[in-house]
Amino acid sequence: MKHNAWSRWAAALGAVSLAATFAISFAGCKPRVGAPKAVASKDGGADAGKPKGPCEKYADKLCEKAGDKSSACTSLKSAAELFPPQACTVALRNVGYATKKIAEQRKKCDELTTNLCKDIGKDTETCAMVMKQTKNFPPERCAMMMKRYDQVLRDLKRREAANKPLDAQKQAAIAAADAPSFGPANAKVTIVEFSDFQCPFCSRAADTLHKIKQKYADKVRFVFRQFPLSFHSNAKAAAAASLAANAQGKFWQMHEIMFKNQQKLDAESLKGFAKQIGLDTAAWEKALTDKKITDAIDADMKLGREIGIQGTPSLFLNGARISNPTDFGAVEKAIDKALAK
Repeated sequence: MKHNAWSRWAAALGAVSLAATFAISFAGCKPRVGAPKAVASKDGGADAGKPKGPCEKYADKLCEKAGDKSSACTSLKSAAELFPPQACTVALRNVGYATKKIAEQRKKCDELTTNLCKDIGKDTETCAMVMKQTKNFPPERCAMMMKRYDQVLRDLKRREAANKPLDAQKQAAIAAADAPSFGPANAKVTIVEFSDFQCPFCSRAADTLHKIKQKYADKVRFVFRQFPLSFHSNAKAAAAASLAANAQGKFWQMHEIMFKNQQKLDAESLKGFAKQIGLDTAAWEKALTDKKITDAIDADMKLGREIGIQGTPSLFLNGARISNPTDFGAVEKAIDKALAK
């Protein structure tokens, strides 16, 4: 459900959602951001070790050319189940004919990839994403994008710019001491997260945060900023609840309990959480009406928009965006690299 940084582009193209166009690299309520869960193959179980027949081999060879996740590959594999093995054996001997036809059909996709990488930069993260995703586009989508090439390029350049490290002024702004945080103030590494308590991908990022705290609490400073998305009906109230808890020194306790109960962020549930973590509920409820809390949330949202945030979670390490905040292994590697400098 990652609310894609590309949504405006996809709408303008009249295409399907961004997830079906270009998957952006950082996970989030839009994925981000987060990676999809693995789905068991229908070929598993007793047939898992079964040798592939000629029809499966034929489909595999054509899928290598068309893209393993392309609609053409999916259709081909379904159709191949109906072919007689003898026909597939003959087709395998002449597989060059079919791969040549696929290559001809995919000329627009190859042209799209070549042109975009040339204009964006061959060594950029965006070029790598284009190369990976375009091979699974149907040829007609590539042709449509070529017709609107200037718009596609403009939006991809905007995305690439968003991947660049923030300048010193913006780094200082998002890492300022006005937000909930943990870790030493003079830490060599500062991580800033923009998050939404109702975003399921943010709950995965919360697991990453927990592991960061366990391993790096004395080495890394972590700053949490609010970015409640408008289509999450309880997100802003949850943000306010966390800041009201912060006024009593229990932000992280409220953070943890809300992410563990994302389906229960209504007013009554939030009050129950406040009691559960030992807050003075009368003072907490009074704090909820304090304009300072609303202003703090609005200020975080403004900061997020200024640095190009389109969805949540968005994680920055010393000003550089971390592409997958839900993957602790990737975040751990980035932290270790920064600490080693």
